[in-house]
Amino acid sequence: MSTTTPRVLADGPTPTRTMFRPRLSFMQVVNMNVGFFGIQYSFGLQQSNMSPIYRYLGADEASLPLLWLAGPMTGLLVQPIVGALSDRTLSARGRRTPYFLVGAVLCSLALLAMPFSRTLWMAAGLLWILDAGNNVTMEPYRAFVSDRLDPSQHSIGFLTQSAFTGLGQTLSYLTPSLLVLLGMSRDATNARGIPYITVGAFLIGAAFSIATILVTVRTTPELPLSAEERARIAALPRGLGAALREIVDAVREMPATMRQLAVMKLFQWYAMFCYWQYIVLSLAVTIYDTRDASTAGFREANLLNGQIGGFYNLVAFAAAFAMVPFTRRFGPKAVHATCLALAGAAMLAIPAIESRALLLVPMVGVGLAWASIMGNPYVMLAGSIPAERVGVYMGIFNMFIVIPMMIQIFTLPLYYERWLGGNPENVIRLAGVLLGCAAVAVLFVRAGGRVDTAGAVRPAGGSH
Repeated sequence: MSTTTPRVLADGPTPTRTMFRPRLSFMQVVNMNVGFFGIQYSFGLQQSNMSPIYRYLGADEASLPLLWLAGPMTGLLVQPIVGALSDRTLSARGRRTPYFLVGAVLCSLALLAMPFSRTLWMAAGLLWILDAGNNVTMEPYRAFVSDRLDPSQHSIGFLTQSAFTGLGQTLSYLTPSLLVLLGMSRDATNARGIPYITVGAFLIGAAFSIATILVTVRTTPELPLSAEERARIAALPRGLGAALREIVDAVREMPATMRQLAVMKLFQWYAMFCYWQYIVLSLAVTIYDTRDASTAGFREANLLNGQIGGFYNLVAFAAAFAMVPFTRRFGPKAVHATCLALAGAAMLAIPAIESRALLLVPMVGVGLAWASIMGNPYVMLAGSIPAERVGVYMGIFNMFIVIPMMIQIFTLPLYYERWLGGNPENVIRLAGVLLGCAAVAVLFVRAGGRVDTAGAVRPAGGSH
């Protein structure tokens, strides 16, 4: 039998009111977040394979950031708009579910086609479709968690998403190595030089993307809206123009907590994009002494990145659940700052390591940070945004991810040769420094809500 507790909304443009959400069991929270596994399996495939695929198809090192433009651009354009549209959607399936399904289909189709890319620009174009599909799904999914859960369960809800991020990306990183263990050749490639183990990983990802979303849709329906809420949504203006105006208004009225988190996320996501783009190239130099994408050493570096990436995502999976009591006791801000500092030290150490086994040590720090990145900023955010605008504010919050990525894409090629010596190892060191800056920046965030001892995110100065 479920219980309910009142939810008090604060810091919003509409009058404060009380809402009720049924408390869910742990397994119900898991079911509602299973779809995140498929989304993050897809993101893991991108992180671990797109730079090698681009290199197999002839891209040079300095141009790699520009070829990653799809993710930030689609995130910047798609997520705020889809978030605003989902806030005012009325359908038999609910407000968020239609977007889950459309995004999952687009993602699966792009994953099916990606490893069969015949040219560099075909791969880049498919990445645009893939990221558009993921972004159509992502922010309605985060809004769905906020809609569905009582505030006392926000921390477990978002950190469960973080756990599925770790699990999905662990398996996506490890899939090529697992296929080798099952008997596939590590060196066999198709006509474009893309290893067949990479092809297999993308085909598996296509299946996971649609299947896991369907599990969530079937097991966890959206809560029915009250007659008052349906009338309010029905009275809202429709169309793209209305959604864009809503985004502009929401940015103008953005809670102070969001603005402060933007500074931290600038350093955090610039650093993570540096890491994902150049870690394979860095490992190829430090472990295998090669920069030639056609060599066996480069392919081994890609496999090694899958293994250490799988390990840090496994750490993230375990840490996401273990982090819940620490977040409740010390607050998401202190936990996030600690995890970012550990990851910064880890990335500074990676280029100095020449042993495959020793690489697992810094990956513990990276994994802790990745678990925190995918959970704690959203815990900090949840107490500061009004329920009527959860979708649009989740989309805007994603802009604080993609804008740093776009800045990285357009600035790193300008100084890669001159300031970093054309050395991928120095890009990883830069990522470490920037994560340290992010750790400092998060300490200056004044959260609009606080997490109490039961895990509830409460508006500052208010009470349940």
